[in-house]
Amino acid sequence: KGEIRVAFDKQKVQKAIRMLLEGLGEDLDSESLCETPERVAETYREILRGKWQDPSEVIKVFEEEDYDEIVLLKDIPFYSMCEHHLLPFHGEAHVAYVPKGNRITGISKLARLVEMHARRLQVQERLTTDIADTLVEHLDPEGVVVVVNAEHLCMTMRGVRKPGSKTVTSVVRGLFREDDAARAEAMDLIDAGRPE
Repeated sequence: KGEIRVAFDKQKVQKAIRMLLEGLGEDLDSESLCETPERVAETYREILRGKWQDPSEVIKVFEEEDYDEIVLLKDIPFYSMCEHHLLPFHGEAHVAYVPKGNRITGISKLARLVEMHARRLQVQERLTTDIADTLVEHLDPEGVVVVVNAEHLCMTMRGVRKPGSKTVTSVVRGLFREDDAARAEAMDLIDAGRPE
């Protein structure tokens, strides 16, 4: 259940990890490394499991009478993997929508949606867009705002080496794109409670 794409091939992943370790000059017969290919394969299966999940199993639609205001879940922690360097990036996502036709989804479903899209090889821009577009497709709301801020280890461990630097991306759809006041209200709610 939930596997909608090509299945995970554990044997290929283990073989690739063995080749990587050999290429790095490591001794695969050492006690500390002999099980590493299997452990890494299982780790990748876990941290990239969103690739095999179906969004329709994550977003459940409910009918709620007379609610047409902003629904916001903010500070949703996530961990993802940069597809360019296979290093993690992590941060928080903020997801807001305005229901249409009394169609809502459970608050926990918003967190699960972030988790599903983050648990793939990703770039932050696509992660932000994927979350927004999935909500639009499955919930058909009046509007959606998704803001993601994250620290990328491919920039903090290597390259320019600037720990603590954050990348912020946002996507707005529907009402929030058309109505400046609605967009400002959503952004104010996201920022509410933060230190000055």
